[in-house]
Amino acid sequence: MTHVRTALPALLITSALFAAASYKLVKSIPIPGEGGWDYLTADSENRRLYVSHATQVDVVDLDSGKLLDKIPNTNGVHGIAVANDLHRGFVSDGRDNQVTIFDLKNLSVIATVKAGTNPDGIVYDPFSQRVFAFNGRSKDVTAIDAATGNVSGTLPLGGKPEFPVTDSQGNVYANIEDTSEIVHIDPKGLAIKNRWSLAPCDSPSGLAIDAKNQRLFSVCDNKIMAVSDAGSGKVITTVPIGEGPDAAGFDPETKLVFSSNGHDGTLTIVKQESPDKYSVVQTVKTQRGARTMAIDLKTHHVYLADAEFGPAPAATADNPHPRPKIQPGTFKLLVVSE
Repeated sequence: MTHVRTALPALLITSALFAAASYKLVKSIPIPGEGGWDYLTADSENRRLYVSHATQVDVVDLDSGKLLDKIPNTNGVHGIAVANDLHRGFVSDGRDNQVTIFDLKNLSVIATVKAGTNPDGIVYDPFSQRVFAFNGRSKDVTAIDAATGNVSGTLPLGGKPEFPVTDSQGNVYANIEDTSEIVHIDPKGLAIKNRWSLAPCDSPSGLAIDAKNQRLFSVCDNKIMAVSDAGSGKVITTVPIGEGPDAAGFDPETKLVFSSNGHDGTLTIVKQESPDKYSVVQTVKTQRGARTMAIDLKTHHVYLADAEFGPAPAATADNPHPRPKIQPGTFKLLVVSE
């Protein structure tokens, strides 16, 4: 009996890990139109997926996979934030240095608001009822009253911001790419509360949060995910991921953390065994270039944007690392699921 009692937990643990490691690429959804892309945002409550696409936001039905509509004139769109309590959405228009506010029900544009230079990552914080547009080139963040559209202020960040998150309890966080730090912001006081090093993480981009356990997940250029304490800033552990990550995600129900790695075309899946213990349970082959993603928290499907690429142009002195061109008519969503 002693042997059975010790073996059974091990068997259960093995079964749980196997269940967590059964994701696969199940389908792709073609999206018409040309141009590049950046963030995706899943509104699981209203069953919509917002996909940045060059000069517009494509809106996809999360249940049917059908393209519903688009929000036009979002030039150089990067990110989309959703405020369900206010029935509004917000888009960072990078090339126009502004934020577009739209109605969640009919997708009509309500207003545009000036931000800093090249607004990129964007997040709605329900605690302060403010939208925060993180401006890549001016290295600051623009705070916007989500109900009125008025700018509440601008906060210098001391570096180039990447993806932000909120715990909805009075704390906003953002990766700072060029200093390899996280900034901890007071959303009501519009002040930096803390600035924490993410060493050994280099050039963090994607950021996700486990608000319940106060854990932050930063994906880094040197092929690691840094897990840090959202209260103290201490890096708890690091986990290996793929090359070229750009987005991170956390599913609180399955306790899985995701990193979309565009350079090697993989999705790293990490299991949260406890708030301080993490292990890679699967690496899913996606497609080279699939670097951004969103998670539908209802179905637990992971959506990634991608397209087909032609050969890269020849390098020049002015452009030593030219990007390959997107092949026309190949933009699509990849769906990864169990």
